[in-house]
Amino acid sequence: MRKRQVKLFRIEKLLIRLCTILLILFPVSIVLSKAALSNMNLEVEKLKRQINVQKNANESLTMKVNELKSLANIDVVAESEGLSYNSSNIIVINN
Repeated sequence: MRKRQVKLFRIEKLLIRLCTILLILFPVSIVLSKAALSNMNLEVEKLKRQINVQKNANESLTMKVNELKSLANIDVVAESEGLSYNSSNIIVINN
């Protein structure tokens, strides 16, 4: 019993090599793309944390501004500078 060899043409050999390369590269490309996606997700989460920290800082500063522009604080600063609040100098205009 003699084993019969099958003759392959050049194009067939090329197609076999191409399919082999694709079978190897396809799973590798999937792993690399998932790794890149994971890195992007980590970066997004990091940026979200930074945004939350900045929002908290902004809220704190807004509260400080509101506290500083309150009438009670203005009275304290005016009195410390030697100014007084004279209600007889205020004119109310009604429409």
